[in-house]
Amino acid sequence: MSWQRTLLSLRVRMIGLLFILAVVNLLLRNNLSAAADSIGREYSLTAAQIGWIIGSFNLTYALLQIPGGVFGDKFGARKALMICAVTWGALTFLTGFAPQLFAASATGAIASLMIVRLLMGAAQAPLFPMVGVMVARWFPAGRWAVPNAVLNTALTLGQAAMGPLFTYLIVEFGWREAFYIVSPLAFVAAGLWWWYARSTPREHPAITQDELDFIETTGIADTGATQEVPLREVMLSRNVLLLAAGYFCSNYVFYIFSNWLIEYLVKERGYSLLTSGLLSSLPFLTGAVLATVGGVISDSLSRRIGATWGCRLPSMIALILVAGFLLGGVYSTDPYLALTLLSLCFGFQQFAEGAFWSATTFCAGPHAGTAGGVLNTGGNLPGLLAPFIGFLVDKWGWLTAFASGALFALIGAALWMFVKLPESRNPKGRGSTS
Repeated sequence: MSWQRTLLSLRVRMIGLLFILAVVNLLLRNNLSAAADSIGREYSLTAAQIGWIIGSFNLTYALLQIPGGVFGDKFGARKALMICAVTWGALTFLTGFAPQLFAASATGAIASLMIVRLLMGAAQAPLFPMVGVMVARWFPAGRWAVPNAVLNTALTLGQAAMGPLFTYLIVEFGWREAFYIVSPLAFVAAGLWWWYARSTPREHPAITQDELDFIETTGIADTGATQEVPLREVMLSRNVLLLAAGYFCSNYVFYIFSNWLIEYLVKERGYSLLTSGLLSSLPFLTGAVLATVGGVISDSLSRRIGATWGCRLPSMIALILVAGFLLGGVYSTDPYLALTLLSLCFGFQQFAEGAFWSATTFCAGPHAGTAGGVLNTGGNLPGLLAPFIGFLVDKWGWLTAFASGALFALIGAALWMFVKLPESRNPKGRGSTS
């Protein structure tokens, strides 16, 4: 197929739908971080207490990744993600309303928001294990990093839009009303997904035989089959566990940015809330560009030099750069230089995303949902450290809290040296132009 036909292919349209879901996912996932300053001032909360509220989402989100993948495997991506998206909208609305159900006190606000965020974490957990399954079923081997990276671009764009949009809504209408206004986005995304998406290529009425042959003859085995998920085998896979550990280290940096960047810009750099919301979009816009670039490079290298080095090389280089740019950014006294370096730091953290997910699919093949759950469990456990980051801020300041990410980035780079991907799904030498 020509590149024009590829862009118009059904599999690209499916990624477009997942892209919309992922943007909405991030808009509704991290909006509490934009509201943290307003909530904290209203109820006189410390950074550590805000950290407990933020961390409650991350607890269920991290721990339910594998069950979320199994849930999606059981019901199919079409039904599972529709149910999840509807739940996101309901819980977003409840975030603004819940504190009013308790006494107007700090304890009541913390308890109610923690309950809602625990439920939100559970509802969002199946998304990326299911994304891994959809990519594995709809794209051939050696072309998994790009769609995964594109969907991670959606996350960063959602985060980039969240800062300016949500801080504007808070300033204009109030923090509770901001949650009410954005919650319908989830219902719209759920309806669009249910209308057009299908779990496997063979189920879709618009699939052509040429595209089906291309996907199935060069993709994973049994693209449309339902198999018993070998949980123990996948969870104890050496390579999957190494990738999950490396993803933990990489996403430690991600969570510093997604949970604390606006607070950092307000408290440490002295920007107003609205200005901080606007400036916070710059690292995520940088990440949106570099995530896709990283996916393209990883796929290209995988087809040229093999999957192991094709995933390993760009990820290691990116994580080493993350450490350097992060240290440079937090130690810089010039606020503009600091923001530039921090933007590059986050950009290269995203650069490695596609390779992590592609490597996991190479390891797991038709069990990409379960393996993706293991990977994303590791990748989201750093979210549980939100109270720890808040403690670092209260005890030693923002510089120490942010600089701790450099150590994790270097450990993540080193772990890639121990990952060796299976040669049976190594795409080296496959050169279809479709």
